[in-house]
Amino acid sequence: MVKTINLYKSFNGKWAVQNLNLHIKKGEFYCLLGPNGAGKTTTLKLLTTLLRPSRGKIYIKGLDIEKYPYESKKIIGFIPDTPFIYENLTAQEFLTFIGNIFKIDKKELAKKIEYYFDIFGLITYRDCLLKEYSHGMRQKIVYISNFLHEPEVLFIDEPLVGLDPQAIHLIKHLLLEKVKSGLTILMCTHILSIAEELSHRVGILHAGELIAEGTLEELRRNIDKTSLEEIFLTLTKNLRK
Repeated sequence: MVKTINLYKSFNGKWAVQNLNLHIKKGEFYCLLGPNGAGKTTTLKLLTTLLRPSRGKIYIKGLDIEKYPYESKKIIGFIPDTPFIYENLTAQEFLTFIGNIFKIDKKELAKKIEYYFDIFGLITYRDCLLKEYSHGMRQKIVYISNFLHEPEVLFIDEPLVGLDPQAIHLIKHLLLEKVKSGLTILMCTHILSIAEELSHRVGILHAGELIAEGTLEELRRNIDKTSLEEIFLTLTKNLRK
């Protein structure tokens, strides 16, 4: 579902991503980890067409996203660490707008919006302007806006920023249920316990390069450490030296 071939991206002559080769299968929950400045967010922006690669290829469900940007955007979703929304719209107006972009049937869209407003506890705020929403509430709206069109691949940058414990529990449950139904997720996070809990496989970036990849069991065997935190710290500490 997600494939990169020798992917590179530079800024001002410095490589932010270099020689990145990812192969993520349908229905896989893949977590990309790395210290600050490792290239995680740049990678997500490349995969979602927000940045163009310096060189290399990106395929989403077999589609070359440079040749077929419109077709690939129809099947992906992106949840950034900082929510982008139209603040002068109400939540209802914003979600209706997003649904119309993806040409969702009006009756089906109304049902979906009602359902997600309910489970996220936002029904009483549906007619409030989004500029009046807290950061956590905005993040919920961004999740809903991505769930509406049922993407086949979902990219998430820091999934739980600003969310309360109830919302965190709900979102983890929803993501796992959607993965069981075939959704492919690539998530970047600093919260190693979340990656350990949710992911099928983990990739670790350092200075734009993928330095380790595998299931938790595979990484444990290769690095001879028990927890993902120990594995991560061992790998990145050795490289800093």
